[in-house]
Amino acid sequence: MDLEPIDAVAAVVSGYGIAGRRLREIIARLTESPTTLDDLVRDLAVPRRTVEALLRAAGPDLDTGGETLVLQDSVRQRYGERFALATLHDVPEVPGMAELVAGAPAADRALDHVSATADTARRRAQWLAGTYDLAGARLVCIGDHDLTSLAVRRACPDVEITVVDVDERLLAYIDGQGAGIACYHADLRFGLPPVVAGSGDLVFTDPPYTPEGVQLFLGRGAQALRDRGNGRLVMAYGFSPLTPALGLKVQRAVLDLDLVIEAMLPAFNRYHGAQAVGSASDLYVCRPTPQTWQVLDRRLDRLAGSANIYTHGEQSLEGTAARGPARILGGGPLQADELTVDLAADPGPWLARVLLALNVPAVTLLVPNNHPDLRDAASQAALRALVGAKYDLRLRRSTPAPDRATVEATLRTQEPPDAAGWLLTHAHGKVGNVLREALMRADPALSRSEAQARASALAGPGRAEARLIDLPRHAIAGLTGA
Repeated sequence: MDLEPIDAVAAVVSGYGIAGRRLREIIARLTESPTTLDDLVRDLAVPRRTVEALLRAAGPDLDTGGETLVLQDSVRQRYGERFALATLHDVPEVPGMAELVAGAPAADRALDHVSATADTARRRAQWLAGTYDLAGARLVCIGDHDLTSLAVRRACPDVEITVVDVDERLLAYIDGQGAGIACYHADLRFGLPPVVAGSGDLVFTDPPYTPEGVQLFLGRGAQALRDRGNGRLVMAYGFSPLTPALGLKVQRAVLDLDLVIEAMLPAFNRYHGAQAVGSASDLYVCRPTPQTWQVLDRRLDRLAGSANIYTHGEQSLEGTAARGPARILGGGPLQADELTVDLAADPGPWLARVLLALNVPAVTLLVPNNHPDLRDAASQAALRALVGAKYDLRLRRSTPAPDRATVEATLRTQEPPDAAGWLLTHAHGKVGNVLREALMRADPALSRSEAQARASALAGPGRAEARLIDLPRHAIAGLTGA
């Protein structure tokens, strides 16, 4: 059955994904006053073939008298409502960003965090909402210290948002705002959470400003796209005008992924700090090409697990390579009877994540003596509480050297394991499925459907399909505690 013209137009617009906004601009022009094909192409900067496809779809709804085009009076209101034309040029409000930014965790220099201003977060959200059709789409933030996710949520409540970050404090802060943003933990050197891969229409990232960091974050962002034809990667990056060679290296790293730089907005982002680059960075819009998907995995394999990507500290290009946990955190469960893992370069999250990832009966882990999970009694208690249903821990500070500590983990042998133990020993499984099985083992009277319903409620919105190991630490603690 033939579509009504308005439905055919909607199909054309939908086919352009988040880039359909330009087509809505064409429709708006056709509702306002007579125009010509040449004017539509030139004024709205849309290829002639695209404009012609939209006009063919509108067909009989167009008044084509003379040499001009306009939608007939009888259908203008329907088009206006269908394509939300009345709000097309509205600039969304983004209230409260100063308070949100002020309350966020302090910047972590070891992770190259330099905080963007609250006004930058607001302008990012307004630009994204004014450039792309975000309603019903998914934005993935690859790293989000600047709280771009919360700004976009306030600008466009209908967009789905995912944040992936290595900073547990940040994930807890964003999650605590109750904004319905899906938060996942990942050290991007070891991979992207499977639940995030192929899920997004638009990616935003403000990566470490090294060629390796930019390529890694953009590469993971490309892996997060589900719309390979219309998806966009938006990146903040800046270099000093005194060092244009560094800017060239980074731009070559972008092109090495076969991404096309579609646009660049100079000095769009401003920061508290980063004075070496003028406390500013540009906003790049990158778009995948068909060749991107041919080279992406090879480029990321070259970086994954061994590339130090930051400009400062032990994780910098001059620091100790991050090889220790690569096999453990970058793959599936590792089988062994006994294992020693060198986590000397652990920036903080690796220790707990390795204990979650392994089901080895006896594990010895070497970590910095000042490791966040060992530095005081409260931190040690929190680590034991997190993994205690799975591993008994012996923590030995200043061993085998003054700057090192040893963590000895012994797998608990409780049979059958309680629900929390079952969950922790299946950290690579989907949370909803593992929780269901854990609940049924703990309470044989539960039916499968009852256990599934309870598991979904415990996991929370959107988390049932994720792996436990990819959840933020506070969410894992909440599940095991429950």
